[in-house]
Amino acid sequence: MVHESSATVYELAHYVGGQRVDGTSGRFGDIYDPCAGRVQGRVPFASAEEVHNAVSAAEKGQAEWAAINPQRRGRILLKFVDLVNEHLDEIATLLSREHGKTLADARSDVQRGIEVVEFAAGAPHLLKGEFSDSVGTGLDVHSLRQPLGVVAGISPFNFPAMIPLWQCGPALAAGNAFVLKPSERDPSVPLRLAELFTEAGVPDGVFSVVNGDKEAVDALLEDPRVKAIGFVGSTPIAQYIYATAAAHGKRAQCFGGAKNHMVIMPDADLDMAADALIGAAYGSAGERCMAISVAVPVGEETGDRLIAALQDRIKGLTVGPSLEKGSDFGPVVTPAAKERIEGYIAAGVEEGATLVTDGRGAKVEGYDGGFWVGPTLFDRVTPEMSIYQHEIFGPVLSVVRAEDYEEALRLCSENPYGNGVAIFTRDGDSARDFASRVEVGMVGVNVPIPVPIAYYTFGGWKASGFGDLNQHGPDAFRFYTKTKTVTSRWPSGIRQGAHFVMPEGS
Repeated sequence: MVHESSATVYELAHYVGGQRVDGTSGRFGDIYDPCAGRVQGRVPFASAEEVHNAVSAAEKGQAEWAAINPQRRGRILLKFVDLVNEHLDEIATLLSREHGKTLADARSDVQRGIEVVEFAAGAPHLLKGEFSDSVGTGLDVHSLRQPLGVVAGISPFNFPAMIPLWQCGPALAAGNAFVLKPSERDPSVPLRLAELFTEAGVPDGVFSVVNGDKEAVDALLEDPRVKAIGFVGSTPIAQYIYATAAAHGKRAQCFGGAKNHMVIMPDADLDMAADALIGAAYGSAGERCMAISVAVPVGEETGDRLIAALQDRIKGLTVGPSLEKGSDFGPVVTPAAKERIEGYIAAGVEEGATLVTDGRGAKVEGYDGGFWVGPTLFDRVTPEMSIYQHEIFGPVLSVVRAEDYEEALRLCSENPYGNGVAIFTRDGDSARDFASRVEVGMVGVNVPIPVPIAYYTFGGWKASGFGDLNQHGPDAFRFYTKTKTVTSRWPSGIRQGAHFVMPEGS
């Protein structure tokens, strides 16, 4: 059956002051239907003036929001969680249609986001300061954690629900107003979330969405009223935003690219490892910052067995439409993404890697125009090859064989990226040593995608992360608050006269 898609092109808006607001710049970006391979919508690109207006609305709303005590803010956030759960199928469908990930994967995208909002609702505990009695004669000291004011987030296309919620959940719980600049490739879900925040009781202006490109990003970076920036995307842009934010006196937490490795030891449960690799490498068409893109079997025999197991499983994968239950993964997000990924596959062949399975030219019946790339598997990849050095961000898995454990560990640690890594083994000593020594921020032991739960911190090292505090967990509350320390003495009625030396602690 041929897929019939409507020729109607919808037009989105911004969300400012508690309502959708039409763009006025006259500039728009295309939103694709990745399965059909056509433009399905247009999103307005905000001018600097429109961003300025959103920040003004945020500044006004923040004063009201910060005056609400943390426990009541938490209740409003939990009401938002309830609303998201009520509309989960609607939101997941919106996400699948613009991103291309399967409906089940889209639901997980939303779920992992609201888990952080649930954690952030515990703000009364997380915002507690400290108190020290009698640090000196008649002297007490206590600290307060106070909101920064207006903060902003710049989120990527690959998690249009999860990452904005990771950014805004702690920020809002701490009493800040939040301005989101989502990816222009799939902005419908952030706009829907904004409406649900308003419905839950978040004051107008406290959560805003401004769509756009570099002009909108630069306007947020340059506005002195925006006190902090959170970013997730590619490493070059992460570096730019981190440096520009610092130059304008802002806090920044910027997360970049990845080249995540998975080490398979000779004693590993190979079927378990192969199943894990298939999901971690090809799920969501490889468009995840935590996807495993490099498998490192230790020893030739392990490598041979792994390749055979992967080949067998790849044959059973179904690449298909996002909303069909039988699809294991869908298309990539844009025609440019498809072209880039297929260019890397060609480069891998030219550089001498063994192309075991070629995903180029993938076809899906009835969806001839879709941005399809099938599962691709390379063997005998070396660190000098472009497919090893660069983040491909597609369904491409490279196998780099290591002679021994130390070589495998060195490959993981010496890679410029340091987002996630995994080791599959039955040996506790190897696992413990690997977790201790590997130079990567998030480690999985027999877990292929080690994304921490909401109450632990998420963040990579080296070229994968810029800034000293990470996403969600307690670090997020440190990032989105400023600490004020108060030293107090109450008059005893005895005058002691002026003091001309620094006070001592005792």
